[in-house]
Amino acid sequence: MAKGPTLIGVLTEPPAPTWWRANRHKVLLILGLLAGYYAGTHFGNAPEPQPNTPRPGHTAPATTGPHITHTSPGAA
Repeated sequence: MAKGPTLIGVLTEPPAPTWWRANRHKVLLILGLLAGYYAGTHFGNAPEPQPNTPRPGHTAPATTGPHITHTSPGAA
């Protein structure tokens, strides 16, 4: 006759995690975000913003030779 399974041990539920073990990822996330914000606002070596200067009114280069006006053949 076949023997039944042998009981080796009793499985027990593990103890509940401590507050730190359950929430450490949240605490470290907030600390990392605060450290990044502080570093970004206090240690930036960005140059001072330049004042807004007026832009040129056109983008074509200025002519350097005589100005020639082309007219249609029948207009002259």
